[in-house]
Amino acid sequence: MRIFVLALEGVFDTGLTTVLDSLTMANGLASTTGIATTGFDITVVGMRPQVRTALGMQVPVHDMSDAPAPDWVVLPALNRMTAEALVPALGRDDVVDALGALRSWRSGGARVAAACTGTFVLAESGLLDGGEATTTWWLSPLFRQRYPHVHLDAHRIVVPSGGALTAGAALSHLDLALWLIRNNSPELAALVAKYLVFDTRLSQSAYAISDHLSHSDPLVERFDRWVREHLDAAISLDVVADALATTTRTLTRRLNAVLGKTPVEYIQDLRIERAVHLLKTSKLTVDRIAEQVGYADGHTLRTLLRRRIGRGVRELRGS
Repeated sequence: MRIFVLALEGVFDTGLTTVLDSLTMANGLASTTGIATTGFDITVVGMRPQVRTALGMQVPVHDMSDAPAPDWVVLPALNRMTAEALVPALGRDDVVDALGALRSWRSGGARVAAACTGTFVLAESGLLDGGEATTTWWLSPLFRQRYPHVHLDAHRIVVPSGGALTAGAALSHLDLALWLIRNNSPELAALVAKYLVFDTRLSQSAYAISDHLSHSDPLVERFDRWVREHLDAAISLDVVADALATTTRTLTRRLNAVLGKTPVEYIQDLRIERAVHLLKTSKLTVDRIAEQVGYADGHTLRTLLRRRIGRGVRELRGS
């Protein structure tokens, strides 16, 4: 399998090296153990003759003019953590050139992959339109606003969709690399994960800071605060809307625009978030925790927790 790893100026050092180390390790382990796999022919490419990482290290990029067409193009993240830093970077000349190159590779049959803020570059190219994707959790409101034709599910860590593969924040570069390895050999992917002491993550939800996301919109922030203060009781959307001096329609529209969720879904997420926290940090029974997060009995909470875990497992196996 021929893989181009496209390094743009200011590439996230950990993202780049994680992809390269994982695929190189897969090649080495396949050779020493005799695991049958086509292997990975890895070429680091760039849109300029000289590329430096965010930490200032020079990347040894190769000339693409005489290279065989790739099967995959992997785009590690740009090291831009905020919307204010990322959006201008998307308009840089080398990034604009990369958009054309990505479209050309895709039209030639290559599949494309990106993690973290690299998903924004893929989305800029239009190659994610009409499909599903994930991105770094704290920039998901910006992604939804900027790319309305992409079906974003920021809960998920890895999302394969058509000819594209996207992964979530920062260390999800490793999840992306393992997906590529698993697509060739599940046995080899499991072995690489063991050598890297890597535990499977089923969702970004455990890492997302929900109040960080809600702060991107004043109404959503007030909704978040009100719900957190009333999680131990039944919550009516009409009552919340009245308390916030708005309408249920406006509340629903704003939550969908910022978080991609209905108010009911967000309330459920907050309840599960608090329940998981209490399960980890207290000695309360599930029934008692259920009362504290607004459920009549522990059965409902157990069902929701199993459903959330089961969805993550199915997504992992489906990849």
